[in-house]
Amino acid sequence: MKILTRNNSLVKAFAMLSLIVIMFSASAASAKKNPKILVFCKTAGFHHDAIEFGVPVILKLGAENNFDVDTTTNSEKFTTENLKQYKAVMFFNTTGDVLNDTQQAVFEKYIKGGGNFIGVHAATDTEYEWPWYGKLVGAYFVSHPSQQEASLNVVNRNHISTKHLPEVWKRKDEWYNFKWVADGLNVLIYIDENSYDPGNGKMGAKHPMAWYHEYDGGRAFYTELGHTRESYTDPLYLNHLLGGIKYALGVKK
Repeated sequence: MKILTRNNSLVKAFAMLSLIVIMFSASAASAKKNPKILVFCKTAGFHHDAIEFGVPVILKLGAENNFDVDTTTNSEKFTTENLKQYKAVMFFNTTGDVLNDTQQAVFEKYIKGGGNFIGVHAATDTEYEWPWYGKLVGAYFVSHPSQQEASLNVVNRNHISTKHLPEVWKRKDEWYNFKWVADGLNVLIYIDENSYDPGNGKMGAKHPMAWYHEYDGGRAFYTELGHTRESYTDPLYLNHLLGGIKYALGVKK
């Protein structure tokens, strides 16, 4: 009987130890924080109504894909202490001069310290007098024709933001012409100017619509797409945007 009692005690002790290990592992897993992005939507020029449609969708993308999302139109959030909590910052249809000199310096420091960037549509219609930002986002807007359907040539389908797309992607949006495009961009998508009327801003065969690159310490992704409300109910577009976010967060697939 004593031997059985001793064995029972060992079994109970082992079971208790196992329970403690399981509880500790569960606690450690729950304590692991999701990466967080800041979606910045300030407009000092044209205000896109797609912002109000898109922000809830980006929040939903975060909830479904294990990243947290804060949103703001307040440029005073650009402080060194506040940006520390974010793995990436998205300029979501921003327009015009949205940061003052101090805030610009803070954002440059953030990127140089390993922060990352996502630009959506009008992010290239932002901060024309800040050359560092121009190189980060990759281009500056100059004009656009009326909204119309066009064919997009997806020239890199190995990237996380484009691997789900067809080689030729037909969709309606507002198509930007750029007055300047940075060197060294990894272009993902070109627009076929023969498939629509580009107006007076023709750029020829090399008219980029989406790209990524590493710049000054961080990763940067930009997509020209996303002007229309309908974009934020389009699964192909949403997976494209999600892929750009994941790239900025360092997710490989």
